[in-house]
Amino acid sequence: MRRLLALVVVFTMVPVTAASGTELDELLSRGQEATYSAEQIINCSTPDGDRDALVRIDQVGDELRVSSSVSDEVEIVAGAGGWTLTRGGGLVAEAIVDASDVSAEALYVVEDEGAVDYLGRAAMAYLLIRDGAPRAELVIDDETGAVVKAVTLTIDSEIYCERRFVSLSTDQPEFEVKANDAEKTALMAIESSTLPQSVAGFELLDQYFDEEGFTFVYYSDGFFSFALFETPQAVALPDARVVEFDSGVYQRAFTAGQVAYVWETLDGGVALVGDLPPDLHAAVLAEMPHPEDPGFFRRWWRSLFG
Repeated sequence: MRRLLALVVVFTMVPVTAASGTELDELLSRGQEATYSAEQIINCSTPDGDRDALVRIDQVGDELRVSSSVSDEVEIVAGAGGWTLTRGGGLVAEAIVDASDVSAEALYVVEDEGAVDYLGRAAMAYLLIRDGAPRAELVIDDETGAVVKAVTLTIDSEIYCERRFVSLSTDQPEFEVKANDAEKTALMAIESSTLPQSVAGFELLDQYFDEEGFTFVYYSDGFFSFALFETPQAVALPDARVVEFDSGVYQRAFTAGQVAYVWETLDGGVALVGDLPPDLHAAVLAEMPHPEDPGFFRRWWRSLFG
């Protein structure tokens, strides 16, 4: 349980990597090996209320470290093709997350909005359009290639989340070495799963499992992304609200920049974590394993034997 909740934090803080082979991916890849330090404010307007956070970002080449006001004890180290999560000075979880050869369909049209000034620095603004509707506005720093501002929009062109740098330095940050004495979770790549390859425009790019029956599957539409976690036991979600869609009843919780859904099936617990706007939630959940009540005896068996 603790491992899954830790992974939820990862998707709050780590920037999205677009699907390979698209114009959008080429645009976003400019900042993947930059060197800078920044503070970022995240403001989101969700169906369950406003969510805000202040994030510290340090990047040197392909190594990225992110810390947040969400939890002072959690640090994420991410780079090209992988991430680790540190809590209390020890390594909690790690995985290699390389996009497979399967590329998501190029859903996004990128419109150049011209040169702008951001934090006293030269930058370029872009508009991302999916299915004829604006879904994001990006400002990318000319020197570093970093996305210094990102505004994501609902299908009705209302602001869902705004992420913006409030400071940016190109001085090389110093990374503190962390001890690796905490519980470590290693995930191994798998080639196939029972989950769909394509979900509401999102393509399955990576999938992993561990020896305890924990499965991790990653989807992206080229900009937004989400992960699905399947576990032998039910997943707890603190401060969750109960919501209902045509596909069933779920528990849901928003934090700054992400949403998490959890539910039970006959085989165990499922959690979905991602940054996709609220208008895409129902369509994605409809194509995933639906909620099912396992019954008292099945729950009791799981509590004893997992």
